[in-house]
Amino acid sequence: MQQITLNSSNITSSRLIYGCMRIAGDNTSTDRAKGKLALRAALEAGYNHFDHADIYGGGNCEILFGELLNELKQETPAIREQLIITSKAGIRFEPQRYDFSTDYLTTSVENSLKRLNVDYLDMFLLHRPDYLFNAEQVAQTFQQLKASGKVKHFGVSNFSPSQINLLQSALDEPLLVNQIEINIHNISSLTDGSLDQCQQLSITPIAWCPLGGVAYPAWGNTFSTADEQRIAAELAKQAEQYNCSPWQLILAWLLKHPANICPIIGSTTPTRIVAAKQALAIEYKHADWYRLLEARNGYAQP
Repeated sequence: MQQITLNSSNITSSRLIYGCMRIAGDNTSTDRAKGKLALRAALEAGYNHFDHADIYGGGNCEILFGELLNELKQETPAIREQLIITSKAGIRFEPQRYDFSTDYLTTSVENSLKRLNVDYLDMFLLHRPDYLFNAEQVAQTFQQLKASGKVKHFGVSNFSPSQINLLQSALDEPLLVNQIEINIHNISSLTDGSLDQCQQLSITPIAWCPLGGVAYPAWGNTFSTADEQRIAAELAKQAEQYNCSPWQLILAWLLKHPANICPIIGSTTPTRIVAAKQALAIEYKHADWYRLLEARNGYAQP
């Protein structure tokens, strides 16, 4: 498994990150057992970075991970130090809103630590931008969480470049990541400055829903049947050329970007978790990257 060091930190992450949003399923014994098998498959395949959020499965995903971690400690006592455990908070319900208040973020971190059965998070991310957030207040919250030993490093999720600039201006340490949707359907990060900023500030972009528009419909899908047919045809052609599956090629398309995108793999099927690694070995050509973009857009680059 390829690895990448996140900004000016001591965190070395697997290039593919395992997303834990679905590991608890319906929280039945069958789904929970399936989730544990998926986590073990990811570990054996070389994934060392596991992405959580306080709301995933209503907290059950973190609980399941914590249970497995306790089991793993019996087998490998030092396993915790070998892992990067990330969690996110900031989304609240009834009514649905975003909340970066100190009390809420601190409580969310503490609850995640209990569910995960760990003493600290390697990274804590703000899940979605709170339009009412005060950068200085959030910076103070981060400082308190770090001083207490509960969080080692920080990042954001779904932030625009201006929101990152605002928050970073109040911080005395760099944000490590911005977790955003990047896939063949949603390419806004190519044009809105997000990936440019990531390169400029050495922020690692983490792609959620990387297979959207190919392996499953993307959020807010706007592709027409003609769009889907063009993309499928080009993917099939290139997949044959590179001797891989279309979904693996899409991962290679993302990995090609110089911002060092780290895709989140959220499958709970062990064979697919392992097969995702094939994308890392594809020597994807510059011209083919643009051919796929042309198929996606329906026109050549002007």
